[in-house]
Amino acid sequence: MPFTAKQNFEHEQETCTGILLTNLGTPDAPTKAAVRTYLKEFLWDPRVVEQPRWLWWLILNGIILNTRPARSAALYAKVWSDEGSPLLATGKRQREKLESALQEQIEQPVHVELAMRYGNPSIRKGLEALREKNCTRFIVLPLYPQYSATTSGSTFDAVADVLKSWRRVPQLQFIGAYHDAPAYIEALAESVRNHWQQHGQAERLLLSYHGIPESYFNNGDPYPCHCRKTTRLLREALGLDETRLQMSFQSRFGKEPWVQPYTDETLETWGREGVESVDVICPGFPADCLETIEEIGMENRDIFLEAGGKTYRYIPALNDSEPHIRALTQVVLEHL
Repeated sequence: MPFTAKQNFEHEQETCTGILLTNLGTPDAPTKAAVRTYLKEFLWDPRVVEQPRWLWWLILNGIILNTRPARSAALYAKVWSDEGSPLLATGKRQREKLESALQEQIEQPVHVELAMRYGNPSIRKGLEALREKNCTRFIVLPLYPQYSATTSGSTFDAVADVLKSWRRVPQLQFIGAYHDAPAYIEALAESVRNHWQQHGQAERLLLSYHGIPESYFNNGDPYPCHCRKTTRLLREALGLDETRLQMSFQSRFGKEPWVQPYTDETLETWGREGVESVDVICPGFPADCLETIEEIGMENRDIFLEAGGKTYRYIPALNDSEPHIRALTQVVLEHL
């Protein structure tokens, strides 16, 4: 097997640190063909769907990829902007701001590249870009505050798949989670407080996290535990009790039970019970995307209002806000 290396490498050249900032990914366009390509890569990952490969291949290629891309493309079209995918557009700004913040904080050369676990820009492209800048020490920061094998674990797999073909394997640090980092909790709290200053406090604040199958949790995935700790720390930072601030899980897929409570069922129950106003924030999403803009901002809004609720407000993700960049900078600095 041939190993790869930076072309025309000069041993006397100064080396530097590279930060690989990663997120889940996005289709290249809100079209059926582009979404199908994206879903095929995403859903074939054994970290995401732990089914026997032969059985899942039949389900994925025989049913899902023939039915879901058209529906998903229509949803992506709702959130697409002039900049393209909101997840990718925000990611580019996060990369630029994080690099600037780190360069102000440390004397050594540092470069930041953005990569997506699925789709473009790929993890391979991001790692190779850092290598071409003569980075020999890498810090991989998946933008998943709460660890899950389906997200952070899968990112590690992809990074390892690339590095095992390199002649010079860099010094590597992998940030698996930052769900309880003080700067991250404070960024969330500041986001909620700013929202309250503009709109007032709703009766309840719901923290909606992406779900995982219950079986993954039972087999050792700590993700729900990380979500509960983030929730507890944010509750303490905001001074709310367990009635005013609660958590739930969204985006379940398939017939298998997922970790509960479910976001849609929670909002429907609250509406029927007479809760008139709700604020919803998604602490596990570092950038607004289909799951926050459409699923939480539109679909679940309709569920709550149709069940009897009066006021529903979605608090945007941290995105490229100053508190978020400050938090990410602090997380990286702790590993430098």
